[in-house]
Amino acid sequence: MKGSFMKRTQTEDSITKRVLQIVTIAAMTTPIFALVACDTNSGPAEEAGEAIDDAADNVGDAIDDAADEVDDAIDP
Repeated sequence: MKGSFMKRTQTEDSITKRVLQIVTIAAMTTPIFALVACDTNSGPAEEAGEAIDDAADNVGDAIDDAADEVDDAIDP
């Protein structure tokens, strides 16, 4: 019985160490990805992508507004 308790504790310690390793790696790599993502050069492709994103947002907003109007018309 005592042996199974020790195995469980060792397994838990192993899992805890692995989770801490993953968290440490994530904490170390996140700033690197953030710096890479902060590209200040906006080329034509980036501007086109932003225009597409804006258009998609506008379409989503229009759909939400239309759904609200239909909901208001159904439930006065």
